[in-house]
Amino acid sequence: MSIPQTGGGPIEHHDQLAQYLADGCKPKADWRIGTEHEKFGYCKDSLKPLPFEGKRSIVAVLEGLRDRHGWAEVREGDHLIGLEKDGANVSLEPGGALELSGAPVETIHETCDEVNSHLREVKEISDEIGVKFIGLGAAPIWTHDEMPLMPKGRYKLMDAYMGKVGTSGTTMMRRTCTVQVNLDFGSEADMVQKLRVALALQPVATALFANSPFFEGKVNGHKSWRGRVWRHLDDARTGMLPFAFEDGMGFERWAQYALDVPMYFVYRDGKYIDALGMSFRDFLKGKLPALPGETPTLSDWADHLTTAFPEARIKKFMEMRGADGGPWRRLCALPAFWVGLMYDQTALDGAWDLVKNWTAEQRDELRVAASVDGLQAKVDGINMHDIAREAVALSHHGLAARARSGAGGMVPDETHFLNALHESIETGKTPADELLDRYNGDWNGDISRVFEDYSY
Repeated sequence: MSIPQTGGGPIEHHDQLAQYLADGCKPKADWRIGTEHEKFGYCKDSLKPLPFEGKRSIVAVLEGLRDRHGWAEVREGDHLIGLEKDGANVSLEPGGALELSGAPVETIHETCDEVNSHLREVKEISDEIGVKFIGLGAAPIWTHDEMPLMPKGRYKLMDAYMGKVGTSGTTMMRRTCTVQVNLDFGSEADMVQKLRVALALQPVATALFANSPFFEGKVNGHKSWRGRVWRHLDDARTGMLPFAFEDGMGFERWAQYALDVPMYFVYRDGKYIDALGMSFRDFLKGKLPALPGETPTLSDWADHLTTAFPEARIKKFMEMRGADGGPWRRLCALPAFWVGLMYDQTALDGAWDLVKNWTAEQRDELRVAASVDGLQAKVDGINMHDIAREAVALSHHGLAARARSGAGGMVPDETHFLNALHESIETGKTPADELLDRYNGDWNGDISRVFEDYSY
């Protein structure tokens, strides 16, 4: 979940809304990669989720990272709710999952080094206090009531609102985790092509990274329960955005979409002011009930953009949002998959050729089928396994063409970060399939074994 944004001063005319997005355009030489991943923390002996405070808690982990590894505090009121260092942030999801929002870097080698360093630091601290972390798309055994809500004003407001607009919002907040990557665009046309490919292929990412077949101690009938949760969250701010494939798509069209997303809050003087369900269009007119007579700043606009949750999202960069949290080695595979597709024009054109004839209905059906059946999904003659094979091959080509070396030049490119996905293509098995095999095999139906065998 996003922290308060810094966007700029007063909005004096409508064009500033789209211009804010357009200001994210960068020359290719300046394109960067920002990887985010979330993981659940729990007490090693009891397998219970971490409380916010106490000897074994979220705060204890944050304090350990602060004191031993030089992270600076991020506070909200009296509460330690995050850390920052060298352009990266450690933050808390609503139910206490720990998120690393990585610094913008040039290569997958660097982003993977960052992920590895972070997980080593977390493991060092957590091992000493009897805490473990696990990467899954959904909490495997915990109930809603077992998950604490973190003391952040944004989350308190969202929690109260979620039940009014869907059936799974509070589940998303407390009991799901993801891995995503943030990428740049060079122009409006580049943004549009990338967004269309990103939206169309998010179901492929959901399938390849499916890792949540368990929920509340049972097999749930989905390869990605997280994917199922997001389909029932809030139709006004989620989904596959068919308008993005229509003529006239651009920054202004995205601004119009975002203006139609109901507001959550306005951030003022360190506090979140309740604007639940209100209209940013009214805010522009000085008619927001929460702040009568006041008009927004670009920082308010930047905050509001973080409250739309489609499968791919535009801010001053693009976010790929369709994958489950997962095992250590797949945390680098996700950014590698999308960088290979998005940062090489030949691969991007090939990806667009792969999906350009799909209808809005097919894209929606693929989203549903991916969460249920993973790589085994089939929709209207479209075979998910075949599409995934072609997408991964295109990504591999893109990474090879980038030829960004690592390990002091010993590793010629970034293609090896796709090895986990090549294995899934070869075997037809995703992490969810492996978990189900273990559940039906040596675990003898004991889902709690996932903690012993899959924690970081």
